[in-house]
Amino acid sequence: MKLIISLLATASISCFANTTVIYNVNGYTPTYQGQTQQFSTLVFKDGKVVKTGDDSLKASFPDATTIDGKKATLLPGLIDAHGHIIGLGNNLSQLDVRNTQSVDMVGKMLAEFAKDKQGWIIGRGWNQEHWPGGQFPTAADLDKYVKDKPVVLSRVDGHAVWVNSKAMALAGITAQTDTPSGGEIIKLPSGQPSGVFIDKAETLVTQHIPKTDHASINRALDNAGNHLLSLGITSAHDAGIDYDTWQVYKQRAEHNNLPVRIVAMLSAGDPKLETMLKAGRYKDMNDMLSIGSVKVYADGALGSRGAALINEYADRKNHHGLMLETQEKLEQLFTLSFSHGFSANTHAIGDQANKTVLDAYENVFKKSGGILLRNRIEHAQIVSPNDIPRFKALKIIPSMQPVHATSDMHMAEQRLNETQLTGAYAWKTFLSQGSIIAAGSDFPVELADPFDGLYSAITRMDHNQLPEGGWRPEELLSRDEALRAFTLGGAYAAHQEFKVGSLEQGKWADFILINKDYYTAPLADVHAIKVQQTWLAGELKYTLEDEN
Repeated sequence: MKLIISLLATASISCFANTTVIYNVNGYTPTYQGQTQQFSTLVFKDGKVVKTGDDSLKASFPDATTIDGKKATLLPGLIDAHGHIIGLGNNLSQLDVRNTQSVDMVGKMLAEFAKDKQGWIIGRGWNQEHWPGGQFPTAADLDKYVKDKPVVLSRVDGHAVWVNSKAMALAGITAQTDTPSGGEIIKLPSGQPSGVFIDKAETLVTQHIPKTDHASINRALDNAGNHLLSLGITSAHDAGIDYDTWQVYKQRAEHNNLPVRIVAMLSAGDPKLETMLKAGRYKDMNDMLSIGSVKVYADGALGSRGAALINEYADRKNHHGLMLETQEKLEQLFTLSFSHGFSANTHAIGDQANKTVLDAYENVFKKSGGILLRNRIEHAQIVSPNDIPRFKALKIIPSMQPVHATSDMHMAEQRLNETQLTGAYAWKTFLSQGSIIAAGSDFPVELADPFDGLYSAITRMDHNQLPEGGWRPEELLSRDEALRAFTLGGAYAAHQEFKVGSLEQGKWADFILINKDYYTAPLADVHAIKVQQTWLAGELKYTLEDEN
């Protein structure tokens, strides 16, 4: 196998090398002023952009290392503003049942996976909406395949777990087990727990899974980092880290060996939250790690009917979802975060959750300030049209994942009525009022590939180009708007718009070379764009191998 671009065989270019010129490229970059600029030559030195321009620029740097880009399209490194890095790294080595079409398909994969495994069997990715009948599975469905080892399989959205009887027995769960506030234990007609636990009820089982150590966190980080670089992601916002991950990230930053840039949010649910807050905000000199926000959960997810809705679910009478925190508790968490100089990034999917979170932000801003911290609502998925303008008024950044719309569209039409759908996945409406969208994928809930997200943003269709014209096409984004959301939008949300997100003078030279022109490729081809090279701070970090 040979490297796709052999021109780099001459030497490895380090972050702090001589000036480097990449010429003969089809380059695009958004700019802070708003326009997208085209260029054919990129000059960088000491890991930062010196200049972009046409190929005549090369003559101005006669002593530079020169690289012929061979007309490849060059874009800024992409930023995923909402993912779960350690979860992704773990997922790459755990049982993945993402695309299963039935309970039995999951069972057969589980039986094969568990053959040489000891202890707890962990997996992720099931979605009952893709199975005949669309019903939640049961512990008995797993017992048929594995009954002597505890099994815990997370739903694709991470807001429910499906476990076998062994796991429930080890956790001491019976018909008498109390349901925690903000959670739900799905019951069988007999009153026994079925084996599915939603939102805060998950911890009834998951607290018994052996704790991971620093070595396993480091392995997951490296696995995730390599995967993200292969997809053209140079910066990822990690939506909720625990104390051990906080320690590992800081250790890695101090040794300058983080695989990608990380913007980490502290988990509000971690018992050591205040310890982390008291340590203060963190940023290393190379902008590889930034810690300055707290991830708060307000509700559950739509797929498990945990998203908190103002009106009942269209497919479950008298059910409004789950608020995981009261408004009073949200206000306490915001006040605590702001008092230490940390912003609050709050998960809210349903329209009731979004309204409650906005109310909580507004109250805290009036009492103690914090409005200028670039606070966020993560997902902002189903929002009452009356509440959308409040994002702008309260300076709340909608951190949204375009691929959720194309993954959810059929399920959303079952769960929600037309009124509820009016403010759902409303990217264009947010942009039109002047909100800055920070786009991401929510990996490993969804695949991390940002070109999937870009495709969803500009088409609102699945990979078969359905529905024709896009689902609720009034919310389509232009290619410019979508790319900006995956670059400068994420940078702005992290207070890094003058550091990353575009290839402007003085910013880090984070960029990718791809195999098709994002701006001119047929819409149907955008999701299939492949990354040929990924550069981080002027250093080549990933090269695609030629399959020929």
